[in-house]
Amino acid sequence: MDSDNPLGDVEITDPQTMRALAHPVRLAILDHLRRYGPATATQLAPDVGATPSVTSWHLRHLAGFGLVRDSEPGRDRRQRRWEAVARGFRFETPDDEEGRPAARMLLQQMILRYGDLPNRWAAEVEPELDPVWRRLAGLANTRVVVSAEELAAIEDGIERLLAPYVTRDPADRPADGRGVQLIRYVLPEGAGERTGGTP
Repeated sequence: MDSDNPLGDVEITDPQTMRALAHPVRLAILDHLRRYGPATATQLAPDVGATPSVTSWHLRHLAGFGLVRDSEPGRDRRQRRWEAVARGFRFETPDDEEGRPAARMLLQQMILRYGDLPNRWAAEVEPELDPVWRRLAGLANTRVVVSAEELAAIEDGIERLLAPYVTRDPADRPADGRGVQLIRYVLPEGAGERTGGTP
């Protein structure tokens, strides 16, 4: 495993790939494949908001950028099954004229897709959770004053802590385990923001 990528994410550095992924249907396809495993375009279509033929086109487009691939065939070998190539993806904003707008476009699509997730969870999932899981759920909002290097070290520490749980074999998961989404917003403030007082 790459020591700079302990979660085994696909690392997106190419602006064309960022622009390709900055599409609501393609993000939905990747989410579905990562969450539920291999599927055909027909199986994906209802959940991603597109027809099977449009979904198939998006799958081929994602495959061209190395984000999905053919999976083992299902019972019906005539239908093409797809899978995500990794459990997640990551990208950094490049410091060039082509890369910055592409990364910004992908970031904006991700915020549109996931920004309302906590509200939906609070309305639909939280009321049905048993007390043990309800106590563990929630949000934190912590402000710190750090250098860029310290922030990178914080992110690295979080990923190293998560890596054994993200990368373990499904057979090694606990019998009473359930899926949990850990969403991190890392939002540096503007250069003119005050840093004095309480962090």
